[in-house]
Amino acid sequence: MAVPGLAIGKVLSLLKTEFPDISISKIRFLESEGLITPERAPSGFRRYSKADVERLRYILSAQKNNYLPLKVIRENLDLIDQGIEPASPEPIEPPRASPVDPPASPVGSIGGQRPPVRLTREELLERSGLPEASMIELERQGIIRLRRGTAYYGWEALTLAIVAVKVAPLGIEARQLRVVKAAADREVELINLAASPYIRRPQMARQATLEIAEVIIQAHAALLQVGLDHS
Repeated sequence: MAVPGLAIGKVLSLLKTEFPDISISKIRFLESEGLITPERAPSGFRRYSKADVERLRYILSAQKNNYLPLKVIRENLDLIDQGIEPASPEPIEPPRASPVDPPASPVGSIGGQRPPVRLTREELLERSGLPEASMIELERQGIIRLRRGTAYYGWEALTLAIVAVKVAPLGIEARQLRVVKAAADREVELINLAASPYIRRPQMARQATLEIAEVIIQAHAALLQVGLDHS
């Protein structure tokens, strides 16, 4: 008897509009974590029911809107399976993209308004779902750092931790993010050099730094696209 349900490609197309980052590898990763358990057709292919799709939608929404770690999501799913409504966490707003000039910048604005994120190490790990071993490696590489002059982590650390969690199922390890850091370090050097004529005027120096950084970010994104198009 054939097992009814949707193929993984159909599930992907149903969720792609709402969750642009969804991928087949992401769905397979969530399955390997035991968060979804699609049935198998006689051919061996996975078949996803409507309940599986709604379960995926809940998982992806919890990650996107609340940055819940998989451990908490699993606990919430267990409650849902028992007919119990889990508590609704207060969402943390990610850094907002901000346009410089039309068309809109493909990335967030440097130096703009940021959500008030002030996290301890334990809170950062809990919010992002980042494993302790990955956190240690990212700190060793200088990728994740405390905010200067403080004993807490800001939105930058939270963003980087979430990125590390997202790329892990795609085969990118925490230590490999040093490539991104090296590129950013070189860009910082370029930006500081370009803003150096204003060094004796702190206010103008800061404004110049922010304006140059915005342009460099746009150039970086465009060059990434060019590289991918020609790879």
